[in-house]
Amino acid sequence: MRKKGSYRIKDIAIMSGVSTGTVDRIIHNRGKVSEEARVKVEEVLKKVDYRPNIVASALASKKTYKFVMLIPAFSKGDYWEIVNQGIERAEEELSGYHIEIERVFFDQYDKDSFDKQMEILEGMEFHGIVIATLFKESVLRFTTRLDKMQIPYVLIDAFIENTHCLAYYGTNSFNSGYIAAKLMYQQIGPDDKLAVFRFIRKGDSCSTQVLKREEGFRTYLDENHFRGTIYPVHIHADDNEGNRNILDSFFLLHGDVKAGIIFNSRVHVLGDYFKARKKKDFKLIGYDILDENVAYLNNGLVTHLIAQRPEVQGVNCVRDLFRHLILKEKVKKMNFMPIDILIKENISYYNNYI
Repeated sequence: MRKKGSYRIKDIAIMSGVSTGTVDRIIHNRGKVSEEARVKVEEVLKKVDYRPNIVASALASKKTYKFVMLIPAFSKGDYWEIVNQGIERAEEELSGYHIEIERVFFDQYDKDSFDKQMEILEGMEFHGIVIATLFKESVLRFTTRLDKMQIPYVLIDAFIENTHCLAYYGTNSFNSGYIAAKLMYQQIGPDDKLAVFRFIRKGDSCSTQVLKREEGFRTYLDENHFRGTIYPVHIHADDNEGNRNILDSFFLLHGDVKAGIIFNSRVHVLGDYFKARKKKDFKLIGYDILDENVAYLNNGLVTHLIAQRPEVQGVNCVRDLFRHLILKEKVKKMNFMPIDILIKENISYYNNYI
């Protein structure tokens, strides 16, 4: 007795008493066949538990699938460049399956930029999309439209509830902030003062990721009876002179603030300032393993970096669209990345990649 699932189209044809061409048309739902032939073939398929070779079919298919990556624009060395390296790796892996990947970039500090690209995408044809979720309300509007068009989407960076995403890749943002507070609380007292550094943005005041991280951060402090003051400090993404003036003014008024956190990958912006001002007594925590950030971790200006394996996120987002659309496989919806805590003593051993 042949093992179930090992039957070929030729075997099915013989058992059904029809031609191999008829079996092929029924299995792949193309072309016309008689109802009598369809009944015979489907009975045999059920009996032998036939499973078509989907991978071989996908390789042989002439159909092209278009995936869109809606992610922030980046420069060399940026966090989103590392995410894109993962996308490039998946793109190379799947090059034989007629998959086209188009990157659509927006300014991560300008909600209008995201909304403009969202409008352009609504007039495009594509089969699946990966969405960086920095602007929550805009993402919710966009995913509602994708749901109506039955286009699968994968969320990256921060999970947004009330969506029907195919999958999510990223950390648990709340827990990440909660852990950051625990690391900070080990270095300060319950009555100390803290600075929370935020980047000035056009549109939403903070990204989805940053908001959830700060929520987790404040929750830990509240649960552990922190009585000190938390000062929000708003700085610019790309205005060094403006930042110097803002930070000089802040520390002139609050010279007793000796610790702080920034909830994204631009911790090196603050490192540059503290280095220039020869300020070595400040305890700073930040996110992500960029070369500039690691340099400040190694020289002690940053006490901890929290990492989230961006390349792994990038490659798996594309793989899941492929598995869902081409291989017809079920994919796992929630895919939380490890929350990696890095200090000067272990950074040289860390593998941030796949």
